[in-house]
Amino acid sequence: MTPAIQVQGLTKRYGSRAVVDDVTIALAPGRICGFLGPNGSGKTTTIRMLCGLLTPDAGSGTCLGLDIVTQARQIKRQVGYMTQRFGLYEDLSIRENLDFIARLFGLPQRREAVDEALGRLGLSANQHQLAGTLSGGWKQRLALAACLLHAPKLLLLDEPTAGVDPKARRDFWDEIHRLAAQGMTVLVSTHYMDEAERCHELMYIANGRVLTRGTQQQIIDEAALSVWSLVGPDLDALVEPLKALPGVLSVAAFGNTLHVAGDDPQRLQDALSPWRMRPELRWQPASANLEDVFISLISKSDVHDAQVST
Repeated sequence: MTPAIQVQGLTKRYGSRAVVDDVTIALAPGRICGFLGPNGSGKTTTIRMLCGLLTPDAGSGTCLGLDIVTQARQIKRQVGYMTQRFGLYEDLSIRENLDFIARLFGLPQRREAVDEALGRLGLSANQHQLAGTLSGGWKQRLALAACLLHAPKLLLLDEPTAGVDPKARRDFWDEIHRLAAQGMTVLVSTHYMDEAERCHELMYIANGRVLTRGTQQQIIDEAALSVWSLVGPDLDALVEPLKALPGVLSVAAFGNTLHVAGDDPQRLQDALSPWRMRPELRWQPASANLEDVFISLISKSDVHDAQVST
């Protein structure tokens, strides 16, 4: 089976800074890949190179079997790209926006394509409403409908659910899974761990470099973190002192519990030993989750970059 995305050594520089640094991606058709990383990590730049909007400074590969450098124009016609910000015309109605997009793609049966998109995303009843009056969730539906008008084979979604309520996010992801079940490939960047867990596979990028990739369970297993959960009074005051301990990679709050993680079980246990003697604190071994792994990865990456810069 020909990969939907197959790129190697993808690199983009602005001046002396590599915003994307030697990134390799392989994604099979019909898969949903979650693209995670902190702000400024290179996710958006990578997406724009994949869909032909930016030319890489180095690297090679294909998107939908087309060369990402020499066949960028053909790639654009087969990709649906949903940007972080709503990019349609707010003074046009839902239907007028979709009709405009259909004209841009030169669709031969424009009215039928627009009708189908309206029906698929539940927009028919509100098709004459101005886009600028829509809520965040409805704008998201309209943006997705516009992405699907030309029947793309690949969806590139750049933080599509930012600022959207939980029900709208769930409805959106239900639609994404329906599309993937029909053979569409999806690369979606997100900051939400519950969304990451709904992806078939994940890739985490920081400072332009891919730190880990695989399924959720593969990433957790490969990290091999030792994690302790902590319950007690005034936990907020304990975060910074615990972070400063040798062997501690991350400290993260989950409700009324802190997760303290490290990659050396014995070193972590030794560091926490005095704290475990405090009677007001309750410690228990815990299983690592995705957030533990990603926070630990970025902590390692920051330490590495600080060492390199010095």
